[in-house]
Amino acid sequence: MDHTSTKTGEGGVILVSLEDLLNWAQRSSLWPITFGLACCAIEMMGAYASHYDLDRLGVIPRNSPRQADVMIVSGTVTFKMADSIKRLYEQMPDPKYVISMGSCANCGGPYWQHGYHVVKGVDRIIPVDVYVPGCPPRPEALIGGILKLQEKIKNKLTNSQTDRKNKA
Repeated sequence: MDHTSTKTGEGGVILVSLEDLLNWAQRSSLWPITFGLACCAIEMMGAYASHYDLDRLGVIPRNSPRQADVMIVSGTVTFKMADSIKRLYEQMPDPKYVISMGSCANCGGPYWQHGYHVVKGVDRIIPVDVYVPGCPPRPEALIGGILKLQEKIKNKLTNSQTDRKNKA
């Protein structure tokens, strides 16, 4: 064997904490339940199509809230749909995250002032982790929101890390 060639990870050992390993696994395999309510849902579907291919980021949509860890709310949230969104969110296992996609989901959109039937932001119903702006936002914007969520998961402090930080 030639000793001048460099080995790339052959026979090496990687040391990592359990929390970091779990965070890596979680952010590398996000399973969203998609809640498409209006025109933003078309852009969300475009992000799953072959041109943008969210599967390459480990984002695979699920039809059941019991198998999902991310909820993507895209479009106008009406008071009639608010209970369904909350119920689906509560059925998701912990840890769970929410992406609010589009102006209507973020703040009520063009209906914010005169729309008596529109919730003025999905964050009034469930907690939101990432907001994706636009009317409707392009698939690239949703991919950016997912990357932002992955970064938040990567940097989140676990309970043991929080305890150590508070003691210091």
